[in-house]
Formats: sequence, C-alpha cells, structure tokens
Amino acid sequence: MSAPVSVIIPTLEAADRIGPCLGALAEALTQSLIREVIIADGGSADAIAEVADAVGAALVIAERGRGTQMAAGAEAATGDWLLFLHADTVLGPGWAEAVQRHIATAPDRAGWFRLRFDDDGLAAGLVAGWANFRSRVFGLPYGDQGLLVPAPLYRKVGGHPPAPLMEDVILARRLRGRLRGLGAEAVTSAERYRRDGWLARGWRNLSTLGLWALGVPPARLVKRYEK
Repeated sequence: MSAPVSVIIPTLEAADRIGPCLGALAEALTQSLIREVIIADGGSADAIAEVADAVGAALVIAERGRGTQMAAGAEAATGDWLLFLHADTVLGPGWAEAVQRHIATAPDRAGWFRLRFDDDGLAAGLVAGWANFRSRVFGLPYGDQGLLVPAPLYRKVGGHPPAPLMEDVILARRLRGRLRGLGAEAVTSAERYRRDGWLARGWRNLSTLGLWALGVPPARLVKRYEK
C-alpha cells in the first residue's frame, strides 16, 4: 500500500527557519505515512530551492499568498491525504500515530492539531487555549494548527481560495461539520506575539476575524493584519 499523505508547506523567505518543521516529519519515516513533501514557495530570494533539494522535497513556485501557494501544492500532490503545515509550525511527538488513527477511523473528515506556542508564559497558554476552544466548538482552526484533509474532500469543497488573508478560515468554513481534532500538538512560533505584544496581537487577530465575518474583503484587511 502506498504512503497516503502529501505534506504541503507554503514558504516565503523561510529557508532559515523551516528546518524544525521538516525535522519533525522524520517521525513518520518508518511508518509508510508520507508519500511526498511539497514546498509551495511564493517567490523567495533565499535558499529554499537548496533546502528542498537537500531533504528530497518537491518545490512548486506559485504566486505569493498562502491560499494560492497551498492550492498550487495541492494541485501537484499525488497523495490520498493532504497535510498542510506552516513553515514555522512543528508537529509534536505522536503526531504520526494520531494521523494514522484519523485516517483509519474518519476517512471522510478533515483533522486539526491542538495549538501550542513555543512560549511557556501565561499569555501563550491563554491564546492557545482560545484557539483550541474555537476549533473544537466553532470548527474554525487556523492554519498554524496544521490541517489534514482527504484529497477528494479538499477538491469537493473547492480547496484554498486565492485570498491574501483568511484563507484558512474560509477553508474551515467550507469544511464545516467535517472537522475533528487529531489528538496531537502543533507547536508554532510566537515571534509575532512577542514582537507586537500578546494583547495587541491577539486583539488584532480577533478583530480582523470579526471584520471579515461582517463582510470586509480580505484584500482590505491585509495591511491591518500585517501592520
């Protein structure tokens, strides 16, 4: 039986920080789980091509934008399952077993990982706790939690939109009712929160989501989010 999972990682000037993300995938090497790793790059000027070559990953070049890049990666994928990861997200121990269990027990559903930040502070725990609550109760996991989707389901719902922002939320809405937790962690970088302040960044993220829910186009929210 062929390995079922295609791992898709969107990148933009991420060659110097993608190593831990790729390293965590080694857990699956002895389990016939990963068929291929696809790095979907948005036109970086760094050494991402050399990184891809060194780890045996396929490199797909796409127009800049996570939604567009992940859609391009999915188009190139040959696996029955698609695992989308951000370049600064590191899957925690036991993730491969959790993925195998999900594939065996929920073949028609997508799955998300519990979020944890690479920070032990109270603020980090509260923000991650809210993200996990939101994912579990409202079915809205974000991209930095990782997302595992059956390839047929991904294509059926239309995949990632070519939006410059909120592509993860839009896809989660398309998958509503067909999402469940995977029982393993995804540890993601808290760099932006440490830089901007946990309260300020948390409010910016939440208010951006609220404005999008009220109908403000993602293109108008990009500068506000990245400010």
